[in-house]
Amino acid sequence: MSLYARITGTGSHLPDKRLTNHDMVALLAARGLETSDDWIVERTGIRARHFAAEGEMASDLALQASLKALSAAGRQLHELDVIVVATSTPDMVFPSTATILQRKLHEAAQAAGGQGPIGAAAFDVQAVCTGFIYALTVADALIRTGGARRALVVGAEVFSRILDFDDRTTCVLFGDGAGAVVLEAIEHDGEGPGVLATDIHADGRHAGILCVPGTVAGGQVLGEPLLRMEGQAVFKLAVGVLEETARTVLGKAGMTEADIDWLIPHQANIRIMQSTARKLKLPMERVAVTVDQHGNTSAASIPLALDHAVRTGQVRPGQLLLLEGVGGGFTWGSALVRY
Repeated sequence: MSLYARITGTGSHLPDKRLTNHDMVALLAARGLETSDDWIVERTGIRARHFAAEGEMASDLALQASLKALSAAGRQLHELDVIVVATSTPDMVFPSTATILQRKLHEAAQAAGGQGPIGAAAFDVQAVCTGFIYALTVADALIRTGGARRALVVGAEVFSRILDFDDRTTCVLFGDGAGAVVLEAIEHDGEGPGVLATDIHADGRHAGILCVPGTVAGGQVLGEPLLRMEGQAVFKLAVGVLEETARTVLGKAGMTEADIDWLIPHQANIRIMQSTARKLKLPMERVAVTVDQHGNTSAASIPLALDHAVRTGQVRPGQLLLLEGVGGGFTWGSALVRY
């Protein structure tokens, strides 16, 4: 018998402010730029996205998603051993958003007359849109090696803060949100539920094709603190590495694409998702799709899609899930999970 990390609860949260494509058309028109609902849907599959309110931070979105995941798992806050937050839009330079989330979880527990997760390890992971896969991989390793029994893994983003609304090719793509899972140690012989295998990679030679080329120095912002993307270059790389990592993680677990019940991909672009599904011989009916309503929420997109699929009854216990993502860095990776 071996230790595995099992997903025992999922949760997600979206800001109240919802912008349809028609809202974005009006917003851009006010800036002298043209776009259309048809143009956005045809190229991306996106119909709406959510933006955080002024003063609403990544940790605020993470808090709500985390409380839902813990409730679904039937766990109390003080039972957590580690908190891992994947984000590219942290609350501040430091401390980590994970530690800020930890404080807010503690305050929520105290308000309910309980105890919070003070003392649990807490840290951020930054791999942009692949961030949740990286964070899940780290938490899985901690559990498999006995370093933790219960982990909270969160993807949370407020990308609306780093969008250039004078660039119509990128500002319509992204949204804000958070998704979370609770991982718990479980023993079985490999036939039961749990994270069966993970696979993560990066290629820093392509750092410039998707980035926010700004930094803080001497109390000032240096460079451009707004998202920049070479769309065609990202698309070309993404479709290749996603198929590669999918086959690699399946091979690690001794399985094939025929064993997959659900593909739960990073929700960046419907055409990338369709391409990956075709290469894995999966019908789109077995692909979790939320990009139409959420847009690209970066590190939050996979756990958001997973929670939606679980709560709508699409994903059921015992099914095999392939989670995969690709993002700036250039990073990519996947996880094979028996739910």
